[in-house]
Amino acid sequence: MKKNVGNTDKLIRLIVAVVLFLLVYTEKIHNPTLEYVLLIVALVAAITSLLNYCPLYSLLKINTCKKSS
Repeated sequence: MKKNVGNTDKLIRLIVAVVLFLLVYTEKIHNPTLEYVLLIVALVAAITSLLNYCPLYSLLKINTCKKSS
């Protein structure tokens, strides 16, 4: 797996994951189906952030990593 998630993208994904986890954990959302969907989105955001790899970016040929000179 070639890295395709840059530092800024990684930080945004982690922040989104934490916010979504907190929304579900603090029971601010009262719809169980929506809670599961948000947990899945948060989990995917966290995993792709930690791995520096996003499969969707690969399919769309997007790379937010800085080019090394």
